[in-house]
Amino acid sequence: MAEDNNRTTFNPVIPLALSATGMTTSSSDVVVLGLGVVLAGLYLFKDQLFAASKPKLAPVATKSSANGSGNPRDFIAKMKDGKKRIVIFYGSQTGTAEEYAIRLAKEAKSKFGLSSLVCDPEEYDFENLDQLPEDCAAFFVMATYGEGEPTDNAVQLMQNLEDDSFEFTNGGRDLTGLKYVVFGLGNKTYEHYNVIGRRVDASLSKMGGIRIGERGEGDDDKSMEEDYLEWKDGMWEAFATALGVEEGQGGDSADFVVSELDSHPPEKVYLGEYSARALTKTKGIHDAKNPYAAPITVARELFASHADRNCVHIEFNTEGSGITYQHGDHLGVWPINPDLEVERLLCTLGLHDKQDAVIGIESLDPALAKVPFPVPTTYATVLRHYIDINAVAGRQILGSLSKFAPTPEAEAFMKELNTNKEKYHTVVAEGCLKLGEILQLAAGNDITKIPSPENTTKWSIPFDIIVSAIPRLQPRYYSISSSPKLNPGSIHATVVVLKHENTPSEIVTKKWVHGLGSNFLLNLKHATNGEPTPITSVSDGEHVSVPAYLIDGPRGAYKTETTYKAPVHVRRSTFRLPTNPKSPVIMIGPGTGVAPFRGFVQERVALARRAIEKNGPDALNDWGRISLFYGCRRSDEDFLYADEWPKYAEELKGKFVLHTAFSREKFNPDGSKIYVQNLLWNDREHIAQAILEGKGYVYICGEAKNMAKQVEEVLAKILGEAKGGSAEVEGAAELKLLKERSRLMLDVWS
Repeated sequence: MAEDNNRTTFNPVIPLALSATGMTTSSSDVVVLGLGVVLAGLYLFKDQLFAASKPKLAPVATKSSANGSGNPRDFIAKMKDGKKRIVIFYGSQTGTAEEYAIRLAKEAKSKFGLSSLVCDPEEYDFENLDQLPEDCAAFFVMATYGEGEPTDNAVQLMQNLEDDSFEFTNGGRDLTGLKYVVFGLGNKTYEHYNVIGRRVDASLSKMGGIRIGERGEGDDDKSMEEDYLEWKDGMWEAFATALGVEEGQGGDSADFVVSELDSHPPEKVYLGEYSARALTKTKGIHDAKNPYAAPITVARELFASHADRNCVHIEFNTEGSGITYQHGDHLGVWPINPDLEVERLLCTLGLHDKQDAVIGIESLDPALAKVPFPVPTTYATVLRHYIDINAVAGRQILGSLSKFAPTPEAEAFMKELNTNKEKYHTVVAEGCLKLGEILQLAAGNDITKIPSPENTTKWSIPFDIIVSAIPRLQPRYYSISSSPKLNPGSIHATVVVLKHENTPSEIVTKKWVHGLGSNFLLNLKHATNGEPTPITSVSDGEHVSVPAYLIDGPRGAYKTETTYKAPVHVRRSTFRLPTNPKSPVIMIGPGTGVAPFRGFVQERVALARRAIEKNGPDALNDWGRISLFYGCRRSDEDFLYADEWPKYAEELKGKFVLHTAFSREKFNPDGSKIYVQNLLWNDREHIAQAILEGKGYVYICGEAKNMAKQVEEVLAKILGEAKGGSAEVEGAAELKLLKERSRLMLDVWS
């Protein structure tokens, strides 16, 4: 809930105390003395009583507020001041919705010459949404987070749109004639697909708003980018008609001006630091804007040595940082781009020989496009630390870069990938090509060779285009696998290292694709233990190159003697155990989905130790059972924390029960694999009793598309039959009720 810092209440009290003890006072003396006290009080409190008006409820329009500089939360005034006809609100948790909001603003500028105000809804008031002029439009780019929830920055916006008691400036809830556009971001593997975008659309329509074009819905499970591209053209046609504008009134204009600085104090140049505090080494709060360089105290491999995969257990020391966490929270780790891709883009952009040149970057329209990282910096730093060059390149950027192609053949190649959706999917999406690789392929270079200025064709792409087109490098989030009650000052993460093959084509050969964050942590694990970083690893008998990273950090800040560090911050979660230990708990977490449940069990162990110390050995007798359903391939290969679970069970006096499924080791009588959903069905009597009679809590963590969906289906079947009905009716109703009461919670990913 946001605080209104502009509202102040002051009640001056001016005491008049006259003592009659031992003295006689005339009435005139009293008047004179009283007047003096009043005047003194007026003088003392003159600032509060006679200061410029500080309105409580209805601000008085002044010259400053009229031009947008009065009330910083008044988006209408800012639009008028900047002559903007579009306001774009975004609900974003990880930055993706904000990126699409900015893209829409840029397209409005290039197509129609219209300026936009891109707004974080948390920073603005919505009472005057009904004051939006008729020749303007409001865009809502809304991500759905978690189980059908608004993102943190859109909570207040949703309350305003859906709360019948909220009134707009003219009184009531009338938005008749408001022209609006909605693009939702979601994932179809989740039950409440794009529900926030749909709710925004329904609320605005209910209040009289007029939607422009179709409501857009992006599916992150398949291709958010393709869904956006398919939607936007029709929307812009409808937009042109609704606002009476013609395409072609805009033009290609840069968002930024990049300039090389001849002289700049080296200590004031950002070389990968994320904040001014990090650059100047001053203390402050550590969060997503100022991550903490946490020393790594433990980093070990969890999978068996003969496994063809890696899973890293890593522990970060947060003592003295001010960082706190609870079980179930998420750890944000800030990775950097691998050396190979940094070198590839330096060569393709012709920046190899001046990669350390100091550059300044200024925004030509700060309201539309803020400089996304700290400056001044260097070319190499931007590519290594600040923008996501390791991601698969989007289709739209290829068209805008085609004009800078070094040859007609390269230009034609880029344009075809941009316009031919099927070819883009086959070559780029299935081939998992990064931007640098596409530029090399288009120019006829061999992408299997280590790039150098000698074997790489130079493209004359302005660096401001690169900064504008490639999104900011975002932190990678992992479920925290520890409890602060057992591990104060230490945060544990359990990270499976992502590695898979691309789908080769006539143009792209077979190659291995490595996840950015997990392989960054794998490199840190090798360095922490003094292990040589392998140039290759063996997978199915084949040698696979392993990406390398500049893990020493900016100015060597992430290494002290033999200790390595990584920049981290904590993101809060509602994925929590019930406070009452008498409530039964059912946890389903195969693979690394077990990570938060290790923290859950540790939390209960810490509580049990205190209870037994205080109340004796029988203190846990009335506690509810904690059941963990865990699955992996084999007990001798990838059974995570196998040595810890028996110790926790002993401390919890039989109140912790582990159920295991080893899908490539033990099988059903018909020969089919056993998964966690099979374990649930086998324990259905206890599960039904724990949920329906014991008022238990259910937690699911792991892959969303198959596992989580199938687990919910089994739970519905168990509960439906226990209620004397079916999974489709009684079971589904019971699951819905559990979710509404926060007794069924999910922490899943696609």
